[in-house]
Amino acid sequence: MNPSSGALAGNRIGIFGKGGSGKSTLAVLLAKGLSAHGYAVCLVDADSTNVGLYRALGLAKSPAPLLDYFGGMIFSGGLVTCPVDDPLPLADAEVSLAELPGAFYDQNPDSIHFLVAGKIASLGPGAGCDGPIAKIVRDLRVHWNGQQPVTLIDFKAGFEDLARGVVTSLDWVVIVVDPTTAAIEAAGHIKALVEQIRAGALPATRHLESPVLVEAANRQYREAAVKGVFVVLNRMRDTDMEAYVSRRLQAHGITPGGVIPEDPAIARAWLHGEEFDLAGAGPYVEKIIRDLERAEADASG
Repeated sequence: MNPSSGALAGNRIGIFGKGGSGKSTLAVLLAKGLSAHGYAVCLVDADSTNVGLYRALGLAKSPAPLLDYFGGMIFSGGLVTCPVDDPLPLADAEVSLAELPGAFYDQNPDSIHFLVAGKIASLGPGAGCDGPIAKIVRDLRVHWNGQQPVTLIDFKAGFEDLARGVVTSLDWVVIVVDPTTAAIEAAGHIKALVEQIRAGALPATRHLESPVLVEAANRQYREAAVKGVFVVLNRMRDTDMEAYVSRRLQAHGITPGGVIPEDPAIARAWLHGEEFDLAGAGPYVEKIIRDLERAEADASG
């Protein structure tokens, strides 16, 4: 496959779910699977608190955060604002790796380009709001050598980034569901939010005093082109568990589009901070990619 071709080329895919559901696991597996299929792949770590994703990709260290590249967060005297308070687009958010300093990205042995939006652990007291990180991943567009990469974005747990409007710049929302009631209910809430945006719902703007900011926020939602939700079951121990979780999701109008079985090797890799590969998950990842390609073809046709 030419890296600029393929149904998913140029897509921005956000990965969401409750804490511990396996978002980062799926992000790594999808990145490796897409790369094996010939796609150019960019994986963005958008989790402001979790660390270690670079190790799962086989990298020796994490790239410097894009938050520094764009000038730091406003709460610490920097340039990047929170999208809730300032919905205006981030300046110069279209980035060519040919021009981006090498400290801000890395490439793993699978040719996956890896970037980190930002972390808040070292920013000190009073800098705990990570809204500026959400703005970076909302607006970031990465390209290199004329290629149209699939950009996978591993978001932090919960709904906060969703409420900040990051969905408006995505093509697909992938929700990871582990075998817990909390994950099932979270999937229902995320699906409902995406459906509201697709139906034309506009954001809350009563806190914005400037008509320019109100119009900017509304325009982002009006122009949102998210095509739908794709749900992946993770850490399924057997077919009975898979069937039970699937039935529970049906109550929310969700039919799972893929499954990743429980894999002790992946758990060990996360524990020891080591890279993991597709291995036994390979056929399951293959099916997820093919189903996403079909969904993209249907949505674009």
